[in-house]
Amino acid sequence: MNIMLFHSTYGPRPAVSAAADRLRGAGHEVWTPDLFGGRTFDTVEEGMAHRESIGRDELLRRAVLAAAPYSERGLVYAGFSFGASVAQTLALGDGRARGLLLLHGTSDIAANAAVDGLPVQLHVAEPDPFETDDWLSAWYLQMGRAGADVEVYRYAGAGHLYTDPGLPDHDEEAAEATWRVALGFLGSLEDD
Repeated sequence: MNIMLFHSTYGPRPAVSAAADRLRGAGHEVWTPDLFGGRTFDTVEEGMAHRESIGRDELLRRAVLAAAPYSERGLVYAGFSFGASVAQTLALGDGRARGLLLLHGTSDIAANAAVDGLPVQLHVAEPDPFETDDWLSAWYLQMGRAGADVEVYRYAGAGHLYTDPGLPDHDEEAAEATWRVALGFLGSLEDD
């Protein structure tokens, strides 16, 4: 598969490169756009402040420009936390999208969003301060109404960004379980 993998609010940390390498090792082609101009952050607050200084519209513009040269190949959009929200926005707007892999995050869904059975897989901590149970229930229903085929995996006791070994949230067991399931998901898309 051709995968566009977006980083979190922490920026393009080593965990993003490691995830891309893991995906490449499974036979996928992966791009990791840098939406922050090389900046990385040690705290979520610093990253959020930088994200807000750039602005949502500019970040989406950067993401669209990064994906555009490859979208005709039929991309799987993927991302970590904030990057997952970017991936979701792009996937719902790309009629050629092959799938959507969300790690640690979701986003608002436009009322007119419509896809034809887009495979979607979400991996999120339970509980997660950024992805509350009420929010996830509403999100799941809205994605279904938009026509997506959604699977949700919750990881009890894991921190928000539990796949990043460089952060306090890291949970090795949950991270490995996530990657096993996610690689199976991506492999199933190749059969389509």
